[in-house]
Amino acid sequence: MRCSGKLSLIHPTALIDSQAELASDVSIGAYSIIGADVKIESGTVIGPHVVIKGPTSIGKDNHIFQFSSIGEDPQDKKYASEITRLEIGDRNTIREFTSMHRGTQQDHCVTRIGHDNLFMAYTHVAHDCVIGDHVIMANGASLAGHVQLNDHAILGGFTLVHQFTQIGQFSFAAMGSAITQDIPPFIMVGGKPTKPHGINSVGMERNGISTEDIRLIRNAYKIIYKMNLRLEDAIVQIEGLAGDSKELLSMIGFLRNVRRGILR
Repeated sequence: MRCSGKLSLIHPTALIDSQAELASDVSIGAYSIIGADVKIESGTVIGPHVVIKGPTSIGKDNHIFQFSSIGEDPQDKKYASEITRLEIGDRNTIREFTSMHRGTQQDHCVTRIGHDNLFMAYTHVAHDCVIGDHVIMANGASLAGHVQLNDHAILGGFTLVHQFTQIGQFSFAAMGSAITQDIPPFIMVGGKPTKPHGINSVGMERNGISTEDIRLIRNAYKIIYKMNLRLEDAIVQIEGLAGDSKELLSMIGFLRNVRRGILR
């Protein structure tokens, strides 16, 4: 273990591999295991009974609670012990029993998590997922492999997301949603079966998106979901509304790059 300062913040029962690299003020709780090729930056707190396997990098000021499993091998039958990574940014809160797996060579060999996210208890982030910033995954929400979860998205408790699905920024999934196709930005979904239910106007207002942009997004929602148009034709109509609206232009970019069709 390469550590430039004193070890008083590391519990004596913690097991830390000699090839792990910890900033001097990282705190490690009782019975936690830090493997080789793990790098943890300043201010991060690792609770008791946490297992972190490398190659994994964890940024600054994260808090990982007890019994979490971080950087374990992917649950993919094609995985053959190749070297892959998990990268976690800064100021994330990772609650009890959360699991996050490294990537696979079938994708980009990395699972990547941004900044300022909240992963509540029992959440799961599978191999090759890409998660943005300010995301919330409530208790029991789970991502299959290769999912992209964009900034400010919220997944309610026990939401399940199919592999290769994309979830747009500021989208909101109600408790128990089963998401099998892409969710455009700003859209709320829920129910059984899971269907769109308007736009996330409250989330947008709380984050300073203007009244005019919200109005444009509401009109775009009507074009996509109320006019019975093919997606290609809906995009053309939304382009006519967009002007220089950054939010609407981001929605158009998302719609032009869907991978599994959009949930309708």
